[in-house]
Amino acid sequence: MSTTLKKVAVLGLGKVGSLVGTLLTRSGFTVTGFDAAPPTGLSFETRALDISSPANLKTALAGQDAVLSCLPFHLNVSIAQVAHDSGMHYFDLTEDVPTTKAILEMSHTAKGVMAPQCGLAPGFIGIVGADLARRFDTLRSIELRVGALPQHPRGKLGYALNWSPEGVINEYINDCEVIRNGQPQMVPALEGLEMILVHGLVLEAFTTSGGLGTMCETYLGKVEELNYKTMRYPGHCELMRFLLNELYLRDDRDTANKLLRNALPAVDEDVVFVHAAVEGQKGGRLCRDEYVRAYPAMQLDGKSWRAISWTTAASICAVVEMVRDGSLPEKGFIKQEEIPFDKYLATQNGSIYRNAEKVSGGATFAI
Repeated sequence: MSTTLKKVAVLGLGKVGSLVGTLLTRSGFTVTGFDAAPPTGLSFETRALDISSPANLKTALAGQDAVLSCLPFHLNVSIAQVAHDSGMHYFDLTEDVPTTKAILEMSHTAKGVMAPQCGLAPGFIGIVGADLARRFDTLRSIELRVGALPQHPRGKLGYALNWSPEGVINEYINDCEVIRNGQPQMVPALEGLEMILVHGLVLEAFTTSGGLGTMCETYLGKVEELNYKTMRYPGHCELMRFLLNELYLRDDRDTANKLLRNALPAVDEDVVFVHAAVEGQKGGRLCRDEYVRAYPAMQLDGKSWRAISWTTAASICAVVEMVRDGSLPEKGFIKQEEIPFDKYLATQNGSIYRNAEKVSGGATFAI
């Protein structure tokens, strides 16, 4: 396979996929977007495609250098297999652990890059956490927290479905990988409830699946405590425990998805909270470094985009840029925590994170 990375196929043209195609186009890539019902008015070529047939998918992707999936996690293994068999680079946004393990297995014989988990969490948060961890001589704990929330919450759940309901339910139900007392463990989702203060706002945080990506494998033997939690407005966790555990909707995901879709419409004015904290020794002293941000919805090229959309899209597009430009390997599995944060922010798309901030009075606030 040529090392050229110019032509990129984007599968799934919802809010995130449409922005991914837009950002890659303005970064110099030739993008073709595929969807069952492609939207109109985008800055790149789009085609209708039913991806249920691997043969049809392989034919549609002929001539592409890379495929980037913005589709639900349960579709990604078959897409990754087509990319692997065709010698293309592969990128996705999955938080699903079994999906990632299947792609990792494919990467051993891949001719190109296999890079799942390139979104916000896993993805951006792991890059940030690893960057903090590199500053320490020895590590005691790495705690990573992310919340994508409406700016103006309503109802007891205080939530809006700006992300895939299938993905939300999946991470609320599946067990979570952690390192506890230096040992790898699996813990239930919706546990470990704690309160966090982010720029004066009280949020709750609790365990959810998939947010660490491959970090437990990377940091085993190097840290005593490693965990990921999702942030929500207070009261959300208790209600989701009732819905999924006491009413047993964890055993009926389709019904849970339908309930959430009907009750929690998406909103345009959202915010992404990021809280990473690392403790350990520096020069013989116990220290704690933190990275705390609140990223709002913003405009790109004169169009408004939700916070969850641009943070996710900018993250995966930055990784694609880095592979093209030689800042990352051109073959094999890419772990998010191995991506240098400074080089990530130096890309055209990674710099969107930096441009979304302003520093005032020693604290960083989103604009």
